[in-house]
Amino acid sequence: MFEKTTWIKLPRNVLVGHGVLSHLSAAVEDLSLSGSPFLVTSPTPNDLVGDRVREEFPDAETVVIETAGFNAVERVVDAATAADSGYLIALGGGKPIDTAKMASDRLGCGFVSVPTAASHDGIVSGRSSIPEGDTRHSVAADPPLAVVADTEILAEAPWELTTAGCADIISNYTAVKDWQLAHRLKNVEYSEYAGALSQMTAEMLVESSSAIKPGFEESAWLVAKALVSSGVAMSIAGSSRPASGAEHLISHRLDRLVPGKALHGHQVGVAAIVTEYLHSGERGEWADIREALEDLDAPTTANELGIDGDTLLEAVTTAHSIRDRHTILGNGVSEDAAVEAATFTGVM
Repeated sequence: MFEKTTWIKLPRNVLVGHGVLSHLSAAVEDLSLSGSPFLVTSPTPNDLVGDRVREEFPDAETVVIETAGFNAVERVVDAATAADSGYLIALGGGKPIDTAKMASDRLGCGFVSVPTAASHDGIVSGRSSIPEGDTRHSVAADPPLAVVADTEILAEAPWELTTAGCADIISNYTAVKDWQLAHRLKNVEYSEYAGALSQMTAEMLVESSSAIKPGFEESAWLVAKALVSSGVAMSIAGSSRPASGAEHLISHRLDRLVPGKALHGHQVGVAAIVTEYLHSGERGEWADIREALEDLDAPTTANELGIDGDTLLEAVTTAHSIRDRHTILGNGVSEDAAVEAATFTGVM
């Protein structure tokens, strides 16, 4: 008897393009939300466009997050409760969006994502990444009710944030391979649809990498669309599997070994080069990944991440212990295998 079911939660409204910030209130009105909004942001985006958002929502109260973490989540929960707000609007990059995402889950209300940098696929996904000390927790939460990504604003964001977002998407190559491996070896449920969407998104960025340049709004358009697709793939899968495999475990391990040395997207990009070699050897697609990252001026070596080779090797050989998720790392990669992968690909 067939009893399989699925529940896919997706944003109801997604606006991407030039000047769409001016349509934020219309996008929210279309959701028929009750109550007043509560704006969650951080200093830079608040200075850049905070007033423009408040003009559209005169009754919105604002909290500015200096540092991400569980304390920030509690601060938002307390402030939004005191304001008797009906929903949250997250304006900015990773800090405010991940904070608002988790806070809205705690509050039992929805939130609207308004990214000001195309730095990661969390702008659409149902996962919240919250730092605590030298570790980072990936927490399940509902995806945003709406996403409003203004490419005019995204194009003006620091270029390294955009390249980090691109590298994060490109690493979907190896994340999907790890997911397929876990399906074959551990009977982990696999979604052909989500896997294909995630892989297609990575391929799109690799093929377009030479055309993505700083300051060009069309480049911001390509990256924003890719981030939306990657987030949707995770929502379809009901997990982060389509966009998070061994390369993310290595990045999380680097966060513990050398916290703050490099951006998350840059770390997973370099790690994807190594894990692709572990998957497929000399004839794998690691060279395509590396070339695309080079086109984007994103790091492709440990040195460009600001870490030494020994630290990278330690991360590769110990990353399997980060979480119970089967990847190409298995129960641990030997140092010899890690040295071969890092040396052959030129990462070290």
